[in-house]
This record gives sequence, C-alpha cells and structure tokens, in this order.
Amino acid sequence: MLVEFLSNFQVEKLNGTWAMVVPLVVKLNKVKTVVVPTGFETDFASVPRLPLAYLLAGDTAHRSAVLHDYLYATQVGKKYADKIFLAAMKAEGISSWRRYLMYGAVKFFGSAAYTSHGNKSKEIKE
Repeated sequence: MLVEFLSNFQVEKLNGTWAMVVPLVVKLNKVKTVVVPTGFETDFASVPRLPLAYLLAGDTAHRSAVLHDYLYATQVGKKYADKIFLAAMKAEGISSWRRYLMYGAVKFFGSAAYTSHGNKSKEIKE
C-alpha cells in the first residue's frame, strides 16, 4: 500500500478534540483519492496518558491518525483502515518500531473505536 499526503495539514483545537481547518487530501496506491473534509473532528491517536505508553506513541503521526479516524468513521472496513494507517505512518516518516507498535495497538484494540466511529458515520455521509 502506497500512501501520499497531497495537501497541507491544519487543525484547530476544540474542547477535547481537534477539527480539520482545510481538507486533508490523500492518494492511495496512486489511484484512489481520499479527502478528509474541513470540520472533521479527531482525537488523533488515542494513546493512553500512561507515561510509558504516551512516551512511546503519543503526540506523533497526526496526519496518519486523522486519516485512520476518518476511515473508521466512514466504515470502509477495519482491516483496510488499519493497513492504510500503517502505510500512512511510513509516508509520514514515522520510525519502523513506532509504526508497528501503533499498528499493533489499533489492530488488536481498535474494535471499540471502530464501532464507536461507525455510530457517527451517518453524520459524515449526510
């Protein structure tokens, strides 16, 4: 999977979340374009605020996390979204060990987030 970020990344802080100020445009495998729209809200990577966990994976891979949250919200399929997250982190320049740590976390513990985002998917499609 090849991921290319084609636009600038700009968010604004809300109460507990962040919102896209401009659309995030991403090309997948040089074929499909995904656009995360202005106003889409994210919490970035939901890393527990435990000191070690946050030290290892917190405050990193923001573009990849927004794309992943959007793919979860649009219910494209959890496995597919998780694989794109891994490839997006590579495109973003995240080190291999951190990519696989974060990918493993969403792969094994992301089901609740996927289901939760699915409940919001109707809002996004309207």
